[in-house]
Amino acid sequence: MASQLVESHRAGAEVHKGNDICKKKTVELLEVLGLPKGLFPMDDIEEVGHNCESGFVWILQKKKKEHMFNKLNQTVSYDTEVTAFVEKGKMKKVTGVKVEEFSLVEVYVDESSPDKVTIKTDTGLSDTHDAAVFALGE
Repeated sequence: MASQLVESHRAGAEVHKGNDICKKKTVELLEVLGLPKGLFPMDDIEEVGHNCESGFVWILQKKKKEHMFNKLNQTVSYDTEVTAFVEKGKMKKVTGVKVEEFSLVEVYVDESSPDKVTIKTDTGLSDTHDAAVFALGE
């Protein structure tokens, strides 16, 4: 069941249902935004939506997923609903993603360093990594 936030952005959004098309559309969107294509290694995706006007994106999956990014030596937890506001090179107000006990709230790639990804948590801490850490299949 989608949250009220998702429902409020559904009108006028491009919405896809089904795991295969949703995975494809998620990767395509990340590529268009200039973000690493492996940021959301989720399974059993039921729905992906993108409201271009508001920049709101959502991913709904059947169950929570934990993924180990081996090059970071960190496990990231993806809730059944992941949302964010997106623009070129940036995701803001991210919900549904946790790194250890911290909620991830922002991801961005600076145009001057497209090979680096900066991740910011809800505590204000940020860390910069090579974009290759979040490549598809990592």
